[in-house]
Amino acid sequence: MEAGIVGLPNVGKSTLFNALTKAAALAANYPFATIEPNVGVVPIPDPRLDVIHKYIKTDRVIPASLRLVDIAGIVRGASKGEGLGNKFLSHIREVDAIVQVVRCFEKAPGGEDITHVEGTLDPVRDIQTINAELIIADLQTVESALPKAERAAKAGDRESVARLAVLKAALPVLSDAKPASVLKFDDPEQSKALKGLGFITAKKVLYVANVGEDDVKGRGPLAMKVREYVKSIGGDPENDVVPVCARIESELIDLSDEDRLEMLRSIGLEEPALHSLARSAYHLLGLQSYYTAGEKEIRAWTVPVGATAPQAAGVIHSDFERGFIRAEIYSVDDLVKYGSEKAIKDAGKLRIEGKSYVMRDGDVCHFLFNV
Repeated sequence: MEAGIVGLPNVGKSTLFNALTKAAALAANYPFATIEPNVGVVPIPDPRLDVIHKYIKTDRVIPASLRLVDIAGIVRGASKGEGLGNKFLSHIREVDAIVQVVRCFEKAPGGEDITHVEGTLDPVRDIQTINAELIIADLQTVESALPKAERAAKAGDRESVARLAVLKAALPVLSDAKPASVLKFDDPEQSKALKGLGFITAKKVLYVANVGEDDVKGRGPLAMKVREYVKSIGGDPENDVVPVCARIESELIDLSDEDRLEMLRSIGLEEPALHSLARSAYHLLGLQSYYTAGEKEIRAWTVPVGATAPQAAGVIHSDFERGFIRAEIYSVDDLVKYGSEKAIKDAGKLRIEGKSYVMRDGDVCHFLFNV
């Protein structure tokens, strides 16, 4: 799964991206780093992995991960080709979710001014500027696709008819400056067509308030404006807005574990804000983790919420899904309570689940298969 980091110029977007990917590269046993100039893979911090490792000794511990794409800065008029308009649009269409970085700091740490592309600071205006460009881009998609869709629908096949219906429904919505995310369809074919069109404004959005060093918890007036705006559009201001001081996060990366902990405590944080950002982006995408644990490695695997046991097995290898027989599952809490997999089994707490089992976040699994 992939999330794209977007924002206006000079909001700290690239500083944040560099901090995330550098932190990943420095993390012990985490084989993650920048894999292309603008693409990084970062681990999802998960304390349950450490709990499992306490009871099951192994050579490697591998967390779940998320791909992040640093997308070229958006400017007013990007949908019409301003700046790196076309390049930005092609990149953002390919990601599964959007991480929108919003400037919520007055000045740089040294006190110097950082020029805002709009001339003044207004985080809500900045969000609306980006959202307007995304809506215009989707509207252009609809307008260019409609003539072809109308011709195709004349043949009467359900897929083409559904696609045309979605495009016709989207046209007035986008023309009214509303995002495609407000579109809802009861018809399965139309829902499938909506997903296939890949509207940018149908993607989920996580807002990152890039705050100053004097407001690391994001309770200052600028960050609160972002929270209030997100609430006004039906979002959850506590989960859909993550305050991050990108400058502090960049400094934390270069410290020893002891110095990092001391610095975090001095500013009133329990963990780097990058950790909560990675977790929030992961959950924004509707993802959860399950684990496999053995002598060679303990590993977190990523599955969508609602995935069945065979689908989860298929994440490891397609043969596991194709030849799925059953899954042996226990919880991390069971491991803590009983101390070993053998003790869990002896206590009758090892669950045997079949093909219809829906995975739960935090399941520890052994899959049995035959191909």
